[in-house]
Amino acid sequence: MGMNDSMMKPGLTRQLAFLLEVDKLKNVIRRNFNADDSRRENTAEHSWQIVLFAQIAFEHADHREQLDLLHIIRMLSIHDLVEIYAGDTFLFDEQANQGKYERELAAAKKIFGLLPAEQAAEYLDYWLEYETAETANAVFANAVDRILPFILNSHTQGKSWTEAGVTKTQVQDKLAIIEQASQPLWQLFNHLLDRSLEKGLLIDL
Repeated sequence: MGMNDSMMKPGLTRQLAFLLEVDKLKNVIRRNFNADDSRRENTAEHSWQIVLFAQIAFEHADHREQLDLLHIIRMLSIHDLVEIYAGDTFLFDEQANQGKYERELAAAKKIFGLLPAEQAAEYLDYWLEYETAETANAVFANAVDRILPFILNSHTQGKSWTEAGVTKTQVQDKLAIIEQASQPLWQLFNHLLDRSLEKGLLIDL
C-alpha cells in the first residue's frame, strides 16, 4: 500500500515540499559557460561542482586543522538555493549587485521556511555564515565558490567575461578572498589570471 500525505510525519511532509521546491534550482541559468563552451550552466550544476571541488581542494586549505569539511560542504550545498527566488546575480554586474544581500536574505527565509522550524533555523545560520565570511570555514567556502567559475572561464573562451567587458582589476577585487583561504589556490588564480590576460579574455585595467 502507498502512503498518502495524511500518514506521513509532519516534518517529513515539510522536508518533501522543500525538496520539490529546490528542484527549481535546475532551471536557474547562470552567466558562466560549461567547460566545453556548449551552453551556460545552471545553478544546480554549479552547486554540485563546488561541493565536489571543496572536497578535492581541501588538502590545499591554509590552517586545515581548524576547518570542518562537512560544515563547508553543507554551506556550499545550500547557499545558492536563494537563487530560486532572487535569481543569479552576475558577480561583476555592479548595478545588479546593489540590494543583492537584502533580496537573497528574503529568499533564504522563504525557501528555508518550508522546512521544520529547527532545520530552517539551522540552514539559515549556514547561509548567514557563508555570506558574512567571518569564519575560517566560510572563507574557504567562499574561495572555492569564487575560483571555480574563474577556472572555467580561463579554460574556455571566457564568454561571460568578454560579453560583459570584465577587467583584471574587477577580477582581482572580487576574488581576493582566495588569498585568505589557500596559498596554492591563490597561486593557481594568479597563474590563470596571467594566462587569461594573454588570451585577451579580460581587459587589462
